[in-house]
Amino acid sequence: MWIYPFNTIALILKGLIVGIIASAPMGPVGVLVVQRTLNKGRWYGFVTGLGAALSDIIYAVITGLGMTFVMDFIERPRTMLYLKIGGSVMLFFFGLFTFFVKPTPSHHTSHGRGTLLHNMFTGFLVTLSNPLIIFLFVALFARFEFLDRSNRFELPFGYLAILVGACLWWFTLSGAIDKVRARFRMQNIVRVNRFIGVVVMLASVVGLVYFCYYIL
Repeated sequence: MWIYPFNTIALILKGLIVGIIASAPMGPVGVLVVQRTLNKGRWYGFVTGLGAALSDIIYAVITGLGMTFVMDFIERPRTMLYLKIGGSVMLFFFGLFTFFVKPTPSHHTSHGRGTLLHNMFTGFLVTLSNPLIIFLFVALFARFEFLDRSNRFELPFGYLAILVGACLWWFTLSGAIDKVRARFRMQNIVRVNRFIGVVVMLASVVGLVYFCYYIL
């Protein structure tokens, strides 16, 4: 009877990791969060990230529902192994892209502060306008076995953990930027992306080697 709490805790941990990885790269919404934190204050930056997290969870659920329809096929041991390898490869290229991308200042800033709700809504729209994030969720779900059939009743907790993980990232980022706002330069975003890219690539390579071991 201890298997169910263990499965739930494992799913929550996976969800937190997925939420952080999906949010961490400094793309358009990341630059927007940084800009608003510098120009308007920490909480304006955070609620912008919160809007992005709400958009992410919509795409995460859409991805999960789509993959659930082919669950009988992808749960075959050999197929799941190949999916994990494919997910690791996709994550490697995602990390490589993150390493080399050079974010440009966002054009969604405004001269006035606006309300917190308005800032959150624009963060939501910026992220919602990029449906390609679905491919990232496919890779992450495959890599971490997020949609294991044994977890189907606990999946709401997993999706909630994705949202929490994303919010933790934006809360941490906006807080860190706020503390160093006097010394922060937009060029530092490139360093953040390179660090994140290296971490993701290393993790994907470790996973790739581990999964390929079973094939060989």
